[in-house]
Amino acid sequence: MSKFGLAPSVMRYYGETVDEAARLRRSADGRLELARTQELLRRFLPPAPASVLDVGGGTGVHAEWLVKDGYEVALVDPVPRHVEQASAICPASLGDARALDESDDSYDVVQLFGPLYHLPDADERRRALAEALRVVKPGGLVAASAINRYASLFEHVTYAHLHTERMHEPVAKILRTARHEGAHFTLAYFHRAEELANELREAGLTEVKVFGIEGPAWSLVKAVEQQPGEGPTDELIASALAAARMAEPYPELLAASSHLLAVGRASASDVA
Repeated sequence: MSKFGLAPSVMRYYGETVDEAARLRRSADGRLELARTQELLRRFLPPAPASVLDVGGGTGVHAEWLVKDGYEVALVDPVPRHVEQASAICPASLGDARALDESDDSYDVVQLFGPLYHLPDADERRRALAEALRVVKPGGLVAASAINRYASLFEHVTYAHLHTERMHEPVAKILRTARHEGAHFTLAYFHRAEELANELREAGLTEVKVFGIEGPAWSLVKAVEQQPGEGPTDELIASALAAARMAEPYPELLAASSHLLAVGRASASDVA
C-alpha cells in the first residue's frame, strides 16, 4: 500500500456502505454505465490476450468481462473488501493509483475507472496519470473515467428533490467548486470534459478522446426507475444507449452524461 492512503470518508463509503458491483449490475443508470464502458473500451483495446492493469478496479466488475474476453488482467485497489472479492476473478492486490508497485512499461493497457473520482487535488490526479503512463508500454492504451461536473444536477432531479432547500445548496456547491464533501456520497471531484482531456494530454498521452459514457438520456431512465411501477423497460434502456451513440459527434452533449471516459496513447517514440 502506498504512503498516500485513502481519505477516510472514501474508505468508509466503499468499505462499509456501498456495493459498487450491485450498482453497476442492478440500477438502471449503472447498467447503462457498464454496457457503454464495455462498448467504448472495446473500440480501443488491443487484441486479446493483451495485459490490462485495472487500477482502482473495485470488486472486479470490469475485470470480469475483460477476463471473459481473453485478456490477462491484474487488479489494484485500496479497499481490502474489494481486493478480497476481486481475487476470485483475477490476481488482485492492495495498492494506490498514485504509487503503483508495478514495473515500468509492463502492461498493454492501464485503466483508471474510479481513482480520478476521489482525488480532488489536481497534483494527486497528475500523480495517478503519471503512474499509469509509467506502467503502460510505449504505444499502449490508458483509459480513465471521471464523474461529469453536471451529473449531480441531473441526478437529483430524478429523485424529485432538487427544488428543496436541503438539496439545492449542496448541488449548487458542486457546480461552483467541482468538489463534493459531506453526506449522501463521499469526497469526490467532478470533471468537465475539456478538463479531463487536458489532464491526460498534460500527463503526456496522445490521441486523447473523451466520450460521454451514459449519454444525454441517462437521467430519464433513472427518473423512471425512481417512480412506482416496474421500472424502465428494455426498450427505454436501448433508446438511451442509442442516444449515447448518436451524441458522440457533438461535444456540447458531453455535459449531459453522468460519467466521462477518456482514452489516450502512450508515446511510441521510445520503441526500438
